[in-house]
Amino acid sequence: MNYIKHYLIVLFLAVAWQACSQESGQNTKEQESPAHTFEYVKSDAEWREILSPMAYKVLREKGTERAWTGEYNENKKDGVYLCAGCGNPLFDADTKFDSGTGWPSFYAFIGDTNVVEEADLSHGWNRTEVLCGRCGGHLGHVFEDGPEPTGLRYCINSVSLEFKEE
Repeated sequence: MNYIKHYLIVLFLAVAWQACSQESGQNTKEQESPAHTFEYVKSDAEWREILSPMAYKVLREKGTERAWTGEYNENKKDGVYLCAGCGNPLFDADTKFDSGTGWPSFYAFIGDTNVVEEADLSHGWNRTEVLCGRCGGHLGHVFEDGPEPTGLRYCINSVSLEFKEE
């Protein structure tokens, strides 16, 4: 019986170590060689100067605002959502829907290059991160549980957005 317990503990530790090693290696590789270059570039000091502390945490450090706290979750006005970092048009209000998640959700973005998607393997999850195609600011994540016509749900932090009412 002791042999089985010992075997299970060793097996568990080996699997956990391997998972951590793979995740760590993939994240380091992604951070060292970004898949995209962005046209709107600022120094860290410049970003800190123009963004609020929370906007900086989300856009530049890939943070997340708490659910149900964002300014645009309940917004139902017509207009366009822009990147709070650089003003790039990202989402039309016509594509916004209530996902019940506590974050503004959209089923499509504006243009072909206004948004960039990258693999996000942080926190032990396999997700798709959504970035501004102009400045590389972290916006949120995209999931495949949205409404038609795309079936996608772009789950976006309000603080990474500015709204221009039409």
